Amino acid sequence: MVQIKWTNNAVSNLKSIAEYISKDSAKYAKLQIVRIKFRTRILHSQIYAGKIVSEIGKQNIRELIEGNYRIIYKVVTENHADILTVHHSARDFSIKEV
Repeated sequence: MVQIKWTNNAVSNLKSIAEYISKDSAKYAKLQIVRIKFRTRILHSQIYAGKIVSEIGKQNIRELIEGNYRIIYKVVTENHADILTVHHSARDFSIKEV
């Protein structure tokens, strides 16, 4: 089973997403965070499930999509992945975020 580690940056992204959505609805903010976290569970059994991030082009930097969010992760080893950032797809993506 693959170990998934959420980086400080990714955790901060989740908090920001929750704060933003909760301005309109605390219920939907919580639901969106649960969906994002649940989406990453596929990595426990299929670490290469995500596609390569086109802006970076490296085999080990991949992304999963959940709604409007890009969950960018790094395959560290065959048994370890780091979630690097969670990014809204409507916003410009900067490689500095990874």
